[in-house]
Amino acid sequence: LGRGLLLVAGSFTAFRLLNRGLERLVPPPPSARRNRWKWRNIWTSLAHSLPSTHSPSPCRFCLYPGLQEDLVGTHPPGAHSLVAVSVGYFLEDFVDMLCNQKLHQSWELLFHHSVVIICFGIAVLLHQYVGFALVALLVEINSIFLHLRQILLMADLVHTTCYRLNSIVNLGTYVVFRIATLAWMTRWLLLNRQHVPLATYAVGTVGMAIMMPMNIILFYRLLRSDFFK
Repeated sequence: LGRGLLLVAGSFTAFRLLNRGLERLVPPPPSARRNRWKWRNIWTSLAHSLPSTHSPSPCRFCLYPGLQEDLVGTHPPGAHSLVAVSVGYFLEDFVDMLCNQKLHQSWELLFHHSVVIICFGIAVLLHQYVGFALVALLVEINSIFLHLRQILLMADLVHTTCYRLNSIVNLGTYVVFRIATLAWMTRWLLLNRQHVPLATYAVGTVGMAIMMPMNIILFYRLLRSDFFK
């Protein structure tokens, strides 16, 4: 328990420090200077997405076949630490948005982060459902392209080939690693109802019921913005 909380605190601090120093590492272009905090925020999110994709990659599930059968008590080495680090990042991002963005502009993401922090926090504290959280982190594979899209938009590169290619890959990975992953997680919860305590099942079910519509709505917005404008 203590190690998990230390990892969460250390991750929060590390991402906070990274956020503060990113403007020097990646100076914002003229088009992004009016919204400097957002520029730093997106790059911080991208920094989290890149390492987050290594451990929960599909290959990891092939290397640990037991994970596919038991998402409650089984998880590969390092998975618990990865989930704890992700909790620290989501806490940092939550605080960053709360301090720098108006509530009516950020309430959807704040709500999303609250659900993730609660669900991942349970996995970190109980050392259970880490495999389930690991499946959820497959979403971060798509997040790479989602964050790149925002960076290109802020850099005023929307009419470039790079943006167009990223849009295509973004939508493709969105369907596979967001919508399909969340659908699989929902199915797993329903099929394993008898193996999951009622309180945990309720949290997971509510989480999935919130996440799925939010992600479908975002997919529609991306599709409309990048392909049907």
